[in-house]
Amino acid sequence: MKRCCCWPYRAIYYLAPLAAAALLVAGKLVQLRRAALAQGLDSMRQVFGWMAPVTVSSATFIAGALLLLSGSTPALPERLSLLQDFVPLPLLEVSHLLGSLAGLGLVILARALHRRVDAAYHLAFWLLALGALASLVKGLDYEEALLSMLVLGMLWLGRDAFNRPASLFARRFSPGWMLSVALLLAATVWLGLFSFKHVDYSHELWWQFALQGDAPRFLRASLLLVLAGGGLALLHLLRPAPPEPGRPSGQDLAHAARIVAAAPQSDAALALLGDKRLLFSPAGEAFIMYQVRGQSWIAMGDPVGPESAREALVWRFREMADRHGGRTVFYQVDAENLPLYLDLGLTAMKLGEEGMVSLAGFSLEGAARKELRQSHRRAQRDGLSFEVVPPAAVPALLDELRRVSDSWLAEKHTREKGFALGYFQPAYLAHFPCALVRLDGHVVAFANVLASAGRQELSIDLMRRLPAAPKGVMDYLFIELMLWGSREGYAHFNLGMAPLSGLESHPLAPLWHRLGTLIFRQGEYFYNFEGAGGIRGVFSR
Repeated sequence: MKRCCCWPYRAIYYLAPLAAAALLVAGKLVQLRRAALAQGLDSMRQVFGWMAPVTVSSATFIAGALLLLSGSTPALPERLSLLQDFVPLPLLEVSHLLGSLAGLGLVILARALHRRVDAAYHLAFWLLALGALASLVKGLDYEEALLSMLVLGMLWLGRDAFNRPASLFARRFSPGWMLSVALLLAATVWLGLFSFKHVDYSHELWWQFALQGDAPRFLRASLLLVLAGGGLALLHLLRPAPPEPGRPSGQDLAHAARIVAAAPQSDAALALLGDKRLLFSPAGEAFIMYQVRGQSWIAMGDPVGPESAREALVWRFREMADRHGGRTVFYQVDAENLPLYLDLGLTAMKLGEEGMVSLAGFSLEGAARKELRQSHRRAQRDGLSFEVVPPAAVPALLDELRRVSDSWLAEKHTREKGFALGYFQPAYLAHFPCALVRLDGHVVAFANVLASAGRQELSIDLMRRLPAAPKGVMDYLFIELMLWGSREGYAHFNLGMAPLSGLESHPLAPLWHRLGTLIFRQGEYFYNFEGAGGIRGVFSR
């Protein structure tokens, strides 16, 4: 008896104080290390947040598929026996249906989670919890419940990554994704038919409710899944097509024109075409012109406006594309701005080379300009003349210019391009001076003249000629325009970009360079690459 009484004594006077002291010490250590623990948890969340969209979306798809397949297989009899005293039969039946619906919802939401949609995060959170609870209630399927809770924990840990305020169904499902969901549903039905092949089918099965009624539950769940999946697919297919990309308003174009007038780059004038969207800085002193094609948000050139506003503006554009699940692309940018785009996490790809000619003291004298001199004299002997008319005189010439433009398009079997190239639009052409080449008083070739602020850069955009114009008419236009630019005090003439020019052909060069070089050399049938680069080589000498 004395020996038995010693245990309470020892527990109260030895073990209890020891346990209390251990708890106090542990609590003190946690308190002292709270900052380090919090920092470690934040670091883990940041690292996981970076890969959360891919990891969580894949895990969510797997969890949803497992819930679907679980609803098509019979529950273990011994587990159902444990439930029969605690779970009413109606609740068990409803849990089976809810578990299957939760699985279908998770499979569909996996795509939106990959796009980091915030609404998908909240809905997936509750569906995972519902799936875990339904798995336990319908048959003590703790394996599915544990997986659902594990994915829920992953979702919570990476919650900061799901911050895009987009609609769950803002983007159309791709055919491949719809086929994947359809195949999964078909596999679910097939598995159920295989699992219950020993059960003879009868219409009464649809209305049987029993603890061991796995086959009737499978039939009802399959019908519900097919109806739900088919309904979502039908709504998706009948949804109206997304609206066309919005064009800038007249007020936006007028605002952009004021910024373009002070821009040092001549291609900033492409914003006045009106075929690109405009993103203005908060203060309105700079803008990015861009267009959306598929998932790509493509900006044309560098930001237009003061250099001090560029960094914030490109980050704003990057964030806007990211919120909508798009890829950010900056096309045809200056090399000096590459660090800015590399800081955005973008990758630089060389597409060609830009030709610049110094107009300071430009002339046709010297051995290097012999070919230009001969071409110029030949054009003069053919009776060609050159003039630059101011913007105010362009509207009166539009009918004649249109005939030249239409003839050129018909000869080339092509149509107007847009975006990075100008096209024949009266309102656009009326913004600029126009270089004309005449023969016997009639216009046989023309080009609109783009000039930057401070006479730093001169260029042309829309170049058109009549098919019957004398040979070398465009060379003559270039020569005369450069001579005119030199007399007017412009610093440089921008010849534009020669596509795929200057790419490396070395065996160790990047694949894109080698492929681009091959296209440059062998693709003359589709595009005059050599000619585009050749004219730049002639004038750059």
